[in-house]
Amino acid sequence: MRLGVLTGGGDCPGLNALIRGLVKRGTHEFGHEFVGIENGYMGLVEPGLARPLTEDDTRGILPKGGTILGTSNKANPFAYATHEDGHWVERDVSDQVLRRCEELGLDGLIAVGGDGTLSIAHRLVEKGLKVVGCPKTIDNDLSGTDQTFGFDTARLIVTEALDRLHSTAEAHDRVMVVEIMGRHAGFLTLESGIAGGADVILIPEIPYRVDAVVEKLRRRSTRRRSFSIIAISEGAFPQGGELAVLDAAEAIPGRGVVRLGGSGKVLADLLARHVEAEIRVTVLGHLQRGGSPSAADRVLATRYGCKVLDLVSAGQWDHMVALRAGEIIAVPLSESRKERRVDPAGELVRFTKSMGISFGD
Repeated sequence: MRLGVLTGGGDCPGLNALIRGLVKRGTHEFGHEFVGIENGYMGLVEPGLARPLTEDDTRGILPKGGTILGTSNKANPFAYATHEDGHWVERDVSDQVLRRCEELGLDGLIAVGGDGTLSIAHRLVEKGLKVVGCPKTIDNDLSGTDQTFGFDTARLIVTEALDRLHSTAEAHDRVMVVEIMGRHAGFLTLESGIAGGADVILIPEIPYRVDAVVEKLRRRSTRRRSFSIIAISEGAFPQGGELAVLDAAEAIPGRGVVRLGGSGKVLADLLARHVEAEIRVTVLGHLQRGGSPSAADRVLATRYGCKVLDLVSAGQWDHMVALRAGEIIAVPLSESRKERRVDPAGELVRFTKSMGISFGD
């Protein structure tokens, strides 16, 4: 078969490992031919963004972050942003995507991405395109799978950052506020905060009370070591307050989602009214997305890349691969449109609270 491969949405460690596993198994075991679609769905709309993807192209990419195919989180073919008469206009160019797949002689398309990319894939199936999917996100918030690759590496990066901030926080007796990605899910902040020894962990699922955070800091200030580390998700917000937003949805053509950011500064400004300690905010930003994937992410991504070929062989279009109870299985693409959240009453939160770590509630 001749299969197109694209990586959409935000980049994350492990994408190249997936591409490598997919192409190597597809070539050796099935004799498939692959076409690399560049820059996500943009490669099926704009000309000149498709190229042969051979085993030679995958040599040496296993430890590399990012994606050799490029990606885009602004290329929704059902709301494709074009600049017309000095204004951004969104057009439905999905029929153009189908025609392009025909021109490329594709027997099917493999879409790798998060809920946005996979939701688009599901809609393209409804228009007659044969698509299978692979889930990825550092946020680990897709409900169709127990874990996505990219999460483990991001967790390691954030944990290391918290470790490094401990020494400077202790030296200057400061409160360090660390803003962490994750959008509306707190998995990355929660698990990194635990692993990095944070004193306060603030996540979107548990709106925080400023006075509760202040009380935690004051209790620590009575001890010989009075510095504090606060891990806060970009989607966290105070009770009765709102999300911190950098850009509204309409400010990002083709995305249709808000760009979160600034929760750390919001918290720092609120705390500054009540505590005497110096407060410093560190926004980890895209450091969390980059770099070489961890061993766990390399293995999981490779498993996904290999398993997706079983779905192709079985004709399980409109499905994606997923990790369930340690096994890689097929689940409907429609499940990727839901989002997982941290359970505020779950075991991990309960145990974390029992160790004296505050969630500001």
